[in-house]
Amino acid sequence: MLMPFSFRRFVAASLVALALSALALEPNVSTNGLPAAAVFSATLIPDRAGVVLWKSLGSVESVVQGSKTLPRFSKAILELDKQQVQIQGFILALDTALEQRHFLVTAVPPHCPYCLPAGPDAIVEVFAKKPVRYGVEPIVVAGRLAVLKDDASGVLYRLTGAEIADLGRK
Repeated sequence: MLMPFSFRRFVAASLVALALSALALEPNVSTNGLPAAAVFSATLIPDRAGVVLWKSLGSVESVVQGSKTLPRFSKAILELDKQQVQIQGFILALDTALEQRHFLVTAVPPHCPYCLPAGPDAIVEVFAKKPVRYGVEPIVVAGRLAVLKDDASGVLYRLTGAEIADLGRK
């Protein structure tokens, strides 16, 4: 069914206005594009004492070694390897269950159930001790961090033995 011309024009104008107002909400968007997920997350979730910042996890570079591109982590990140840490972020479910034992925590909320919302430096793979209920609010998970230097899946960070650390979530 075709929409009347005036209604199509109204919808188009509304979409343009919505897009422009979304850009106006983020005054730090440079002319070069949107900020990195690790930087943008600081506007969405507050820094918490004892929680590893996404900005820190984002301090990784890609280097070419032979036919591979591998991560080069900062000294501060390498010092977190095999340590108990807390990570704050948003759940990205890996299956359709309401409770998840294996999921991703991301620096920014997912905008699509099938799309990663950020690059590998802003995602942590999580293996929880107990199932964690899916939700859209940020969570804090605690566990042993593995800094992965050459993982076949492309994951840079993995948290094992994880548990909800706060925010009253079970």
